[in-house]
Amino acid sequence: GSHSGFLTAHCTAQHPTMFQAAAMRNPVVNIASMVTATDIADWCYVEACGGNNNNNNNKEETSYNWNEYKPPTQEQIQQMYEVSPIRYIHRVQTPTLIALGKIDLRVPYSQGLEWYHSLKSQQTATKLLLYPNDNHALNTVETEADHWINIKQWL
Repeated sequence: GSHSGFLTAHCTAQHPTMFQAAAMRNPVVNIASMVTATDIADWCYVEACGGNNNNNNNKEETSYNWNEYKPPTQEQIQQMYEVSPIRYIHRVQTPTLIALGKIDLRVPYSQGLEWYHSLKSQQTATKLLLYPNDNHALNTVETEADHWINIKQWL
């Protein structure tokens, strides 16, 4: 989940002819649209800006100050977008299965929806599995069974 989805999205976007199929769960696809809607804002700043949420764009600074929330600057939003897979969505050709937990606080399910709708709009084969009662782990017995069956059928 999440970071592996982030890597899967990057791989299928940056190497569009390498993969025959992809499966991702709760993927991070757009750090800029995730940073203010997640419980891991620190990860967003670390991944894109070197950990700095002090609005001074010093990439050498790697601390995240949880006691002093500041929304990201325009420059930080741009940097978050620049390192996000969504920047390369137009290159994706790989059929992609996307599984999402609707009550995920770690990676809002809107991340996966953004990837799904983008793929659909460019006629790239995709399938969405939305689990309304699951969080980030997607670990209820019913969800695990459904997800693995769908992965097997997709691949």
